[in-house]
Amino acid sequence: MKKLSIILFLVFSLLTIVLSLFIGPEFISPFKMTETEKMILFSIRMPRVVIAVLMGFALGASGAVLQGFLRNPLADPYILGISSGASLFAVFSIVLGSASLLGYFSLPVFAFVGAVATGLLVGVVGYKGGVVWPERLLLAGIGIGFLTSALLMLVITVSPDSELRRSILWIFGDLSLNDWTLIPYGAVLIVLGFALIVTRLKALNALILGDDVAYSLGFNIMKDRVMLFIGVSLMVASAVSLGGVVGFIGLLVPHIVRFIGGSDARYLVPLSAVAGSVMLVVADTLGRTIVSPVELPAGIVTAIIGGPYFLYLLRKRTLFGV
Repeated sequence: MKKLSIILFLVFSLLTIVLSLFIGPEFISPFKMTETEKMILFSIRMPRVVIAVLMGFALGASGAVLQGFLRNPLADPYILGISSGASLFAVFSIVLGSASLLGYFSLPVFAFVGAVATGLLVGVVGYKGGVVWPERLLLAGIGIGFLTSALLMLVITVSPDSELRRSILWIFGDLSLNDWTLIPYGAVLIVLGFALIVTRLKALNALILGDDVAYSLGFNIMKDRVMLFIGVSLMVASAVSLGGVVGFIGLLVPHIVRFIGGSDARYLVPLSAVAGSVMLVVADTLGRTIVSPVELPAGIVTAIIGGPYFLYLLRKRTLFGV
């Protein structure tokens, strides 16, 4: 029954992603397309969907890892402050007009650098006595996140009005300006981060049960934690640099997936990656369709959908035995 549920889920996910290519302000028939519709499909919608798939993949998998790694059912990819650091550097890029430095790549490069720098800082603070402590990582992420968020609001407050709208849209996960240019770079980094995590899924299962259990089973706790942290940081940094900050996916998706594939990290993490892709694709499709010609950033849609549903799960279901 479990295998059948997983197969049906994967088939549904693939169909949803493919269907999103043809749904928009104007429906495009896959059987009969004009030249204009082909241009819209391959130059505008397809890269946008691919970006959403990559971002959702990274955020969903990262959320599943962090909830186990930190042993906290409310952990999500942004709890380590990485998104705040990326947002701060990205808005700096917009306000300073850094396009003259790196052109189209300025904003994503600045965002990636900010995310990596914040992740390194959190890792340094979370390291003590030769061990990376989950509790210290969590508290460091919250503290650094508050600091960078305050600096972000300061920069936005003093920024010119002409840059204010662009900054706010990017912070809330606006995918409308993406094309094929960034996809190869983002895909390579996300796949690399995911590969690091996949090699440590058995260790993650042990860490969820506690350090003593993991140690007794022969796992190198320090090495496994560092590898998991690097993998998550790399994926989240890449995701944020591709399309801004999209909340609730990493928090909500792993809880939903547990009802399908259980809590075994070997199934939970890959299925959360797929479910995250589907959720963000659906959110972006709704954002560019429901109030057309105005587009809603995907991050706003995920929050509107995810917030009430998470409260429902919290009220009606058992999460991590609570």
